[in-house]
Amino acid sequence: MSDSGGRDVTQELRPPWDEDPDDLYEHAPCGYLTMLPDGTIVRVNQTFLTWTGYQRGDLVGHRRFRDLLSAGGQLYHETHYAPLLRLRDEVRELAFDVVCADGRTLPTVVNSMLARGPEREPRAIRAMVLDATERRRNEQELLDSRRRAEDSERRIRVLQEVVADLAAAPTEAEVAEAVVRAPESAFGAASSSIYLIDPERETIVAVASTDPTTGNWDDMPVTSSRAVARVAERGDLHVVGSLAEAARHFPDLVDNMRRSGRDTVVLLPLTTGPTEEHAGAETLGVLAFSFTGERKLSDADLSVVRLLGQQAGQALDRARLYDEARRREERVTFLAETTRALDELPRMLPRARRLLDRLVPEIADWAEVRLSVGPTGVQEERGARPPDPDMLALALARVTASGEPIFPAADEKLACAVLPLTARGRVLGTLALRRTPERGSDDHERAFLLELADRSALTLENSRLYEQERQIARTLQRSLLAGGPPGGDKRFTVETHYQAAGQDLEVGGDWFDAFLITKDRLAVVVGDVVGRGIDAATTMGQLRSAIRALSGEDVGPARLLEGLDRFVDRVESARMATVAYAEIDLVTGDLTYACAGHLPPLLQEPGGAPEYLMQARSAGLGSRAGDLRRTQETRRLPAGSRLLLYTDGLIERRSRPLDKGFELLAREFARRQDAPLQGFTAGLADTLVGRDHADDVCLLCVSLGTEERIERTIGADRMQITLLRADLRAWLVSHGVEPETRDAVLLACSEAVANSIEHGYRDDPFGMIDVVATVTADAVEVKVADRGTWRGPMTDVSRGRGLQLIRESMDQVLFDRSDGTIVTMRRAREAAA
Repeated sequence: MSDSGGRDVTQELRPPWDEDPDDLYEHAPCGYLTMLPDGTIVRVNQTFLTWTGYQRGDLVGHRRFRDLLSAGGQLYHETHYAPLLRLRDEVRELAFDVVCADGRTLPTVVNSMLARGPEREPRAIRAMVLDATERRRNEQELLDSRRRAEDSERRIRVLQEVVADLAAAPTEAEVAEAVVRAPESAFGAASSSIYLIDPERETIVAVASTDPTTGNWDDMPVTSSRAVARVAERGDLHVVGSLAEAARHFPDLVDNMRRSGRDTVVLLPLTTGPTEEHAGAETLGVLAFSFTGERKLSDADLSVVRLLGQQAGQALDRARLYDEARRREERVTFLAETTRALDELPRMLPRARRLLDRLVPEIADWAEVRLSVGPTGVQEERGARPPDPDMLALALARVTASGEPIFPAADEKLACAVLPLTARGRVLGTLALRRTPERGSDDHERAFLLELADRSALTLENSRLYEQERQIARTLQRSLLAGGPPGGDKRFTVETHYQAAGQDLEVGGDWFDAFLITKDRLAVVVGDVVGRGIDAATTMGQLRSAIRALSGEDVGPARLLEGLDRFVDRVESARMATVAYAEIDLVTGDLTYACAGHLPPLLQEPGGAPEYLMQARSAGLGSRAGDLRRTQETRRLPAGSRLLLYTDGLIERRSRPLDKGFELLAREFARRQDAPLQGFTAGLADTLVGRDHADDVCLLCVSLGTEERIERTIGADRMQITLLRADLRAWLVSHGVEPETRDAVLLACSEAVANSIEHGYRDDPFGMIDVVATVTADAVEVKVADRGTWRGPMTDVSRGRGLQLIRESMDQVLFDRSDGTIVTMRRAREAAA
């Protein structure tokens, strides 16, 4: 019986076979992993192995879950997954890309739980891994569909807005354009013209017409005796039914009516106000339309005409109110946009120039800014011919002394406004601008100009203060990074590069350092402090000094980071700073390193591919979340290895994933593996970020030991010889080869390469030349090999004294023509000779 009293049907619902719990686990529709608290995999089901292609023995006890993730996923694991799991004991639906055994990536969604023991100590991590391939594909399809729908909706909305704008006719010009066409469709008029009254200038202006050959297009004063002005003054409809009537009442119409073949003209005032009669109504303009032949308008027609005048007048009144509101809104918008545009530039002179670019020609035809800052001040102008210099100088002096603006009268010769740029109670300078008459000169315009001057003065003063602080921070930063890396030790070479942000931002907190802990132990470090400006530069110096003070022969990277954690407890501005720190034993070649929230160092051993050092990672300094344990990793480096430490400005971009930045850096690092270390870091930064970038870039590259032999491959291009000579010279110097022997080897090698280019690859500009050099205590040997086709024997080559120079410079010269041409040259060292 069931609990409810009915028949128990659970037995009937069970499958007719016994379910094996192990089979359920192994072949579940999702991946299951059981891990130790440090992430080491101790159990994994067959589903996950099938998806990823790994063997069980490859994972259990040998790999951590984070080791199966992409580089970006590993960083996300340490910065989000691990801290959240320790904080909440579970995480849900975190997306990771799992790198399969064959190198492909599997999109997954991971749910994990942290099991704890009786004392709340972490015991195990259980993770469920779901294949998110179809989910990601569906999400992408949904995003694409949504994007297409939004594009379609946007097009429809824009079309609706255009139609609505035409129907509403919000501006005076649009109202005039709509009204001027009404008589043709409503009454069959031959042509129409509309005239509007400008109350500020007390003139009547012709603004639109369906036939510009008719009517009079000259502006006229409102007191004119012409027909349009008289009708506007009376404010009543007048119909001129014939030429004879025009001659009696409006003689100025006669010539136009004869010339255009019009016999009837209707002059309709466009009024707003009371609808009865015209008492108390205001005339805003006149609509004139005419007919070919005499046209009698009925009372009904006249009523419609008068209604058209009233509706058009009301529309014009609304449009003028709208235009005034729009002008006010435009002023406010212009002020806000100008302030925002000026704030985009931190420097004073660029801000002054951008201010003038905003003013001319949008609101003035000439403008000038003068600032009383610095030893020479700032003076910039834009626009047409400036005002009279003497009158302008007097006005500027008066405004500077009094702090009061000058607005010229309409008939004043200066014809430009001079405004004080006042900020924090101090007259910083002046803004002079000349506005054309049609821009107006009422109280609203004056208030607008005063607000513009006040905002401009404040942003210019802020830029002046910023430049002061920026200069102080730059000076501080240069003084802290002025000390060069240690030199004079042939066991290592250090090359550094610092590049400030190319968009004129504040000084950042990127820094580097290299110093000898003992005569046989080298320390290198690159760090990044949170924030910008003087505080960041000061904190950078404190951290740099703290690292030097904490380092020691028996300390090591992990203990040093622990000391820095204690240090940042007392220096709050250093909290969450990131550091990549490494120590190199110059005797054994052992590299010991650790990273506190910093990007992983990049290592390239001779003949190998670049490798990111992803071990010994922990949270930033003073972090209260994430893995707080400081660990270190050690590996042996052969001579010729290069280690690169860098800051995020080198690879991080908002427009691409972090993994892509890692890939580009590794590719470029590998491409330059044979390049001389001198200029290496600067060239790397120039290739990856250029000069126009938004963040500071800091690099430090250390080359360990000296290559026992140098191998280079160059193209058949004479320009390559100069680069080869510089590289070979540096290598010979590093081995202490005597100057006379060194010069002889360089000369002979250059001549041999030149022979290969000129004769071996005379018909093949894409040929390649291999150069191999070795040095011993007794001699230097150089081999130059090409695969070109020579004409005649090597001894017949005649290119000046090239072959003779090779024989005279070297003690032994051998030629091998079996496969291309190989020139082997040997020169005894001076001590051996």
